[in-house]
Amino acid sequence: MSPESPSVTPEWVKDAIFYQIFPDRFARSGRVRGLSLQPWGSPPQLHGYMGGDLWGVAEHLDHLQALGVSAIYFCPVFQSASNHRYHTHDYFRVDPMLGGDEALRHLLGEAHARGLRVVLDGVFNHASRGLFQFNDLLEQGEASAYRDWFHVSSWPLYAYHQRKPANYQAWWGNRALPKFNTDNPAVREFLWEVAEHWTRFGIDGWRLDVPNEIDDDEFWREFRRRVKGINPDAYIVGEIWGDAHRWLAGDQFDAVMNYHFTRPCLAFFGGRTLDHPMNERSGTGRVEPMDAAQFARRMTEVTRLYHPDIVAAQLNLLGSHDTARYLTAVGGDATAYRLATVFQMTYLGAPCIYYGDEVGLHGGPDPDCRRAFPWQGEEGWDRQTLGLTRTLTAARHASAALRRGTFEVTHAQGDHLAYTRRHAEGNAHVALNCGQDPARLPLAGVQPGTYRDVLSGRTFELGGDTEMEVPARGAVVLVRG
Repeated sequence: MSPESPSVTPEWVKDAIFYQIFPDRFARSGRVRGLSLQPWGSPPQLHGYMGGDLWGVAEHLDHLQALGVSAIYFCPVFQSASNHRYHTHDYFRVDPMLGGDEALRHLLGEAHARGLRVVLDGVFNHASRGLFQFNDLLEQGEASAYRDWFHVSSWPLYAYHQRKPANYQAWWGNRALPKFNTDNPAVREFLWEVAEHWTRFGIDGWRLDVPNEIDDDEFWREFRRRVKGINPDAYIVGEIWGDAHRWLAGDQFDAVMNYHFTRPCLAFFGGRTLDHPMNERSGTGRVEPMDAAQFARRMTEVTRLYHPDIVAAQLNLLGSHDTARYLTAVGGDATAYRLATVFQMTYLGAPCIYYGDEVGLHGGPDPDCRRAFPWQGEEGWDRQTLGLTRTLTAARHASAALRRGTFEVTHAQGDHLAYTRRHAEGNAHVALNCGQDPARLPLAGVQPGTYRDVLSGRTFELGGDTEMEVPARGAVVLVRG
């Protein structure tokens, strides 16, 4: 997409606040019976289930609404023999352990009635050993009708025998995840039909798992045509950790998961307490501390990486199911998470809260980052962080400048950062103090008028170049009125 290209990203995403849910760990309704489950809140394991389900999510939509969430992104929900469900057994069936199609239909109805959108995870690069077509391959060998659906190098296949070669391609060599042969027209059509089916079912978009590993632009162009043909407002967001220009030319994805946002937020707000061994074992990798000037330069670069309409639709996350939780990555410093949240909610793009972060949930690298939401332990919730998140989401929803304004850094030195979000309906000004002492931070080019700090509730008459007192490890977020 060139800078002159018209918008091709959904307008609703530019005003959205997302909430990512790992279904097995968010909420257990008790409606799905006959299961042997691990105790809710026990240490996460690679295998086994805690029994969260979609009925449980529907029962807690009040929490999401109160949090200011307007869209939910789910990790996979299709039938699978794994708690994370990236091992898909049946692409046309919601996992019965999650409540099946009925539970998703109920959740969509309840969510849409509240104005909440729902985005599902699409795992199209690889499936599982339990997928019917691959199981047929294991049973029938070279006689299988589906032998060209996968990348077989020789026979027989060893899907479970770790001491013998698998003899088929699998995701990162994990023989539990056989890779589709997407050069096969039948496979392509199958996957596009999956996308069409659930889009017609009523979902509002797709998050695409490792889409770069389907190294075929035309596959994704057709995916986009099929999905947008059913719902032109559907959001297509790819899991691309690096440069994504190839997929963001306007003919494939609307946006990507913005790990270019995540790492600088760890480096600046958590720079003094970063747990380097933790991050090195996590998806983010080693993160070196930044000062305000370095952070400002990097985040300004990030605002200019892609077409403005794409930048406005980027999924800005502080952590995910693939990384250590932000709070743990910064050595447990809750002030670092709060400062990062202030920035997340006042920056360009769509903020995405990883479930439980709003109440101070800890968690190291996978699988520890996938802990159960502590519904039974509300006394342990971080109420300060929860209250701050609610305040910031409300301010973002109320301010066009915080959602859609331009981003201009006006001061960046040491531990101090100030920036302006400019918009025709009125500007917003943000000052962040990452230092250990209160400080007076300069604000530049303030339009004369009355401003309210959404964090303290105080009002000020301001204009021109001025200074604001900002608490230690704190912030001021000024909006008009």
